[in-house]
Amino acid sequence: ETLSEEILGKMSAPPKKDYPIMTPDKMTEYDGYLFGISGRFGSVPAQMKVFMDSCGGLWMKGALVGKAAGTFVSTGTQCGGQESSQTAMLSFFAHNGMVFVPLGYIDQSVFSFDEPHGASPYGSGTYAGPDGSRQPSDLEKGVAESHGKHFGGICA
Repeated sequence: ETLSEEILGKMSAPPKKDYPIMTPDKMTEYDGYLFGISGRFGSVPAQMKVFMDSCGGLWMKGALVGKAAGTFVSTGTQCGGQESSQTAMLSFFAHNGMVFVPLGYIDQSVFSFDEPHGASPYGSGTYAGPDGSRQPSDLEKGVAESHGKHFGGICA
C-alpha cells in the first residue's frame, strides 16, 4: 500500500503491516514472480501500475527476459474483474520478455459450483466481498496452493 498513514486513517483502514517491499532493483535476484493483484474496476490498482512503470530501466536492459511471471487476484465481487485484472498484467510481461505461467485448469476445483469462488485459467483468486471482510475459502486456498506448486515447479 502506498497511501500515507494519514490517508489510511481517514479511510478507517487497518494499519500497514511490515511486509517486505519489492523494488525494481531487487527483481533481478529472483527467477520468477507471482504478482498479487487487488483488482480495481477490472484492472490493476494504481500502485501496481506505478511499480510496473518504475521497471523501465529493467526493460531497457532486458533484465527480466525469460523470468517466469504469474498472477493471483482478489476482487470485491463476482464479475469484479478477476480475469481482466490478471490479463492487464500480460502487456508488462510481454514487453519485458517474461514467460507467463497461468493456473490453467491444473486444479479441477476451479470447475466447482459448490460455492462462489475466485480463480480462472489466468490465476488463482478470491472474493473479498463488497466491504473487504470475506476471507479466502478452503477451496480458494487449495487452488492457490496448487497454483503455487505449479508455478514453483516451472521456475525450478
